[in-house]
Amino acid sequence: MGKPQQGILQPAGKLARFMVFTLRDDKFLRRALVSLKELADQRNTVVGIGQSLVLAMGAKVVGLRTFPEYAGKGFDVPSTSYALWVWLQGDDEGDLLHRGRRLADELAPTFQCARSVHGFTHAEGRDLTGYVDGTENPTGEKGRAVGILDGAGETLDGSSFVAVQQWVHDFDRFDDLSQSEQDNSIGRKKSNNEEIDDAPASAHVKKTAQEQFSPPAFILRRSMPWSEGDEGGLMFIAFGRSFDAFDTQMRSMVGLDDGIPDALFRFTRPITGAYFWCPPMMGDRLDLQLLGI
Repeated sequence: MGKPQQGILQPAGKLARFMVFTLRDDKFLRRALVSLKELADQRNTVVGIGQSLVLAMGAKVVGLRTFPEYAGKGFDVPSTSYALWVWLQGDDEGDLLHRGRRLADELAPTFQCARSVHGFTHAEGRDLTGYVDGTENPTGEKGRAVGILDGAGETLDGSSFVAVQQWVHDFDRFDDLSQSEQDNSIGRKKSNNEEIDDAPASAHVKKTAQEQFSPPAFILRRSMPWSEGDEGGLMFIAFGRSFDAFDTQMRSMVGLDDGIPDALFRFTRPITGAYFWCPPMMGDRLDLQLLGI
């Protein structure tokens, strides 16, 4: 029976590099995937497979689909699908740089790196807006139960589905909000992280309260801040046994059901959105049996 990629469940390093790849030339695709099995280690590399790559291999992963587009009042949530997603974890930026270079070289010319984003831990787990991120994130066995497939069959058990979005913050717009407006946008006080009982219906914690949905929409979040030049934001990462819980929360944030968009859209927007399947491990290698590898 497969086991999860350890980087999904264990505490990540202080730094990260998030890389997405497009399928450029499928002539040596099988060879590239064999190399990928060797490159994915037990701890510091998490790999996600996109729907286009699965289809290129003539395979099917039950539950995998492409990220849907959403439109809200004055904003869009884009779909930017990729063939492959790799999350490199560590504590040394130089090491991450060279690991990313080696990975891209090994996968070329079959795969081409389309985007590489630097992630990091900020202020002991806070978003760049200063608020604690993922306060009610499940941990331990509950985290595993939420994020990892079990009882789905030999080739799926131990795998996971992940939704990935890169959000860009408008720091000037956020700074223009009063402290009260900022707190009510999140639904928590920045000073002590306490939830605000009488926060408006648009507050983020109210739009995404996992237990309020039917069925409950629990996800395992592994998000990290990112920056490049003067820009920055949140690399949102949500693992689950399916994409259903994430989709439920996203619909709520957009306001598709009640017409009330999440107040986050006042100062931050996603510029990417993609779904991936994270294969299980067999021994110390990725298990790509479903792809015929």
